[in-house]
Amino acid sequence: MRVATTAAYRNFSGSVNDVHSRLNKSMNKISSGKAYEKAADNPLAYYEGKKIDNQYLDTLSKLNLIPDVKNRLYQQELGIRDIQSRLSKAKGRVEYILNDTNNADPGLVQTTRDELLAFQQTMANDLNAQYQDFYIYGGNDVSTAPFSLSADGKTLTYTHKFSGDTEATKMEMTLTKQADGSYKYEFSGSKGSAALDEDQTLDAIVRSMKEQGRMDIGYGTISDRETLMDTYTGGLNAITGLSSDAVRAMDQSDPAGLRNQIKDLLNNSPIGLVGQAVQTVNGFMDGGSKTEFSESLGAIMDTMTVAEHRLSTVYSDLGNKYAILENVEDKLKTDKMTLTEQYKNKLGADPYDSIIEMYSYQQSYQAALKVGSYMIGTSLFDFMR
Repeated sequence: MRVATTAAYRNFSGSVNDVHSRLNKSMNKISSGKAYEKAADNPLAYYEGKKIDNQYLDTLSKLNLIPDVKNRLYQQELGIRDIQSRLSKAKGRVEYILNDTNNADPGLVQTTRDELLAFQQTMANDLNAQYQDFYIYGGNDVSTAPFSLSADGKTLTYTHKFSGDTEATKMEMTLTKQADGSYKYEFSGSKGSAALDEDQTLDAIVRSMKEQGRMDIGYGTISDRETLMDTYTGGLNAITGLSSDAVRAMDQSDPAGLRNQIKDLLNNSPIGLVGQAVQTVNGFMDGGSKTEFSESLGAIMDTMTVAEHRLSTVYSDLGNKYAILENVEDKLKTDKMTLTEQYKNKLGADPYDSIIEMYSYQQSYQAALKVGSYMIGTSLFDFMR
């Protein structure tokens, strides 16, 4: 009789443990919201849910990237707008000092020169703008301050550390007076202790302007890199108006023509034109020809208008990218909601059914414990074999 009682107790204990296991599963179903814990419960629904899981995580990662990219583009827009504003003000000061009454006063000439130099320095600072911990106009090199301008405004230096290099490359552009009295950039550079000539420096400039930062953020397709958005805009690309795609295409079709065009565009860039105006005023203050002064500044002022339009195009391109990102962000938010609903339909547990199921197993478990306490009374013989 005792053996039979022990066997019955074992069977009853197994049943109670099974009810307790079902109670735990129902409680987990409520806390996790999942109808199935493992593939064996419903293989088809489980693996369909895993596919939705992967799509959801991909959507979520893109949604997390977009705000950073949008903020970076916004900061770039602000920088270009500020440079354009400085250029417009500089053009106004050039027009002011071209007036014979104003340029006859050495004090006004000196003041105008100082204002122009301040505009030029501000432009260099704008090109060193940062978002979080990286430089927004650094292209693929986000850790190196890209631009520096000498105190006299003559030399603009672009410093860039190329991928795979241990040392940064410096590309120097120095305004030098030409035979016709104008000022143009002469190019030189260095990489570590090694000096670079003009051709090598221009090659480095082209290489930096070809850099891209295409990202998979829901625009385009990862299988075709060219369809992905280029989220980086190097400082040299911004002030010349040449996109990385344009530089890449021209470097294949006409490398020599590309380098000549880059030289012209850098000379006619906002910071280059204001620098030329500063040096022209310096020459006039040092006793230079008034005719040369007027002709040079007149040509610079005309070119400033063209540079303003070029900056407007860059600003517009950045704005278009920002608008595209906003549309992509809205689409991804919709996708996120859709995937959430799909997941609930495939793997989600109905909360009401799950609660009723939990209470049902909880009552069964409690009832089983009470029945067990009355059904079998323990004694010394229950533990004997």
